[in-house]
Amino acid sequence: MTETTHTSGDGTRGTAPENPYEPYTPRSPEARAAMDALRGMRQDLLQDAFAYRPLPRLAEDGRQLRKLPPRVRRHAVWTPHAVVGVLAWIALTAGVSTGRDLGSPFSVLGSLIPAVAVLLTLVRPVAAFWLSLASTPFIAVIGLSGEGWPWQPGSFAAHLFVMTIVAIRTRPRTATWMWLLTAAYGFSAEVARQQYYYDSDTAAMLFLSAVALLLVTVLHVRREAAQEVTAQQTVTQQERSRRTLLEERTTIARELHDVVAHHMSVVAIQAEAAPYRVENPPPELERAFATIRENAVAALTELRRVLGVVRAEDYEAPDAPQPTLADLDALLRNVRDAGLEVDKAVTGAIRELPQGVELSAYRMVQEALSNVLRHAPGAAARVEIGYVLGGLGLRIVNGPPPEPGSVKPSPGAGHGITGMRERVTMLGGEMTTGPTDDGGYEVAVFLPVATASEDQA
Repeated sequence: MTETTHTSGDGTRGTAPENPYEPYTPRSPEARAAMDALRGMRQDLLQDAFAYRPLPRLAEDGRQLRKLPPRVRRHAVWTPHAVVGVLAWIALTAGVSTGRDLGSPFSVLGSLIPAVAVLLTLVRPVAAFWLSLASTPFIAVIGLSGEGWPWQPGSFAAHLFVMTIVAIRTRPRTATWMWLLTAAYGFSAEVARQQYYYDSDTAAMLFLSAVALLLVTVLHVRREAAQEVTAQQTVTQQERSRRTLLEERTTIARELHDVVAHHMSVVAIQAEAAPYRVENPPPELERAFATIRENAVAALTELRRVLGVVRAEDYEAPDAPQPTLADLDALLRNVRDAGLEVDKAVTGAIRELPQGVELSAYRMVQEALSNVLRHAPGAAARVEIGYVLGGLGLRIVNGPPPEPGSVKPSPGAGHGITGMRERVTMLGGEMTTGPTDDGGYEVAVFLPVATASEDQA
């Protein structure tokens, strides 16, 4: 906000706000509270006062109707509407039975308006309150009966019913505003007629309505508290389930580490010591044992890294780089040392791919070759890698195993193909698997990779 300079009568210069109404802006807490209260009344009783809000039916599977027979339950869902209808009939009866001139149009109109106000709570609750309050002075002036001021018997019952129903259908703040407006009307009507509490029914109206609205408010607070407790119990149950799951994962990881790491460590130690137990071992045997030891150590490293992530949320993975297709030659050397004849063929222009694609491609080749070693030992395999414009193609195919009985297969748990499919699905690719015509097996994968122009677009 900008300021303007002015000169006072004594010659001193000062600054004054450009907005002339700024000094009248309420700054005290009391004034702000009053302004907030007026905004709350405007929001509850004036904005969308004639909004269409039909009273919903009861749920057939709710707590109130769950134990009733199905035939009765279909009709019992309209119980709230029936109760409102009964209250409207009571208001109509009270107005008609106390009227002095039952045949006059004013008597009929003065008896129907309160009942209509009660029925209006079914579809437009706030509008029903305004209709009941606005019709009260009209009915009081025409004086259908000689008793009651400023409420005639019919309008007294109707207004009490309307405020209770509207309070049930809205929130406690709305009930407070309705009670205050009702009290303001009652006191104003008494002053206009120069009557006091013992000469009017304002005190009875305020007392009965206060009791009814207080009960409704207590029900509202109790229901909200029950909902909060239910929500908190749901959150607590979810947290308990999550904690139980983490504990189970930690237990499984610990047991898996203890079992697998022990056996892999034994394999590595025995592979390292085996050449020294044989006098003048051939070089092929030494290379085989060295390969076994290297694979066992590598498996232990991978096992500790993966299980560390599972066991602890604050686990820091080592900074070792993840394998890519550039490391495929080392993988092929390992499987060749294990006795698998495997060839590699690369087509297309070799280029750097996203890290996720590189890692997934490497793992799928690794899993496919492991499956060949387990399920078709002694068979020859071939790895084909195709760099195409829209992505990366992989094909791992193996020939038929040698004659049955020459080498015993070592089947695994059966999760290798499932894991490869999950990787392909995560990257939005396609994968096909199946036996070949010569008795072998083929795994074909395509992993899409966006081009530079697509990334820029």
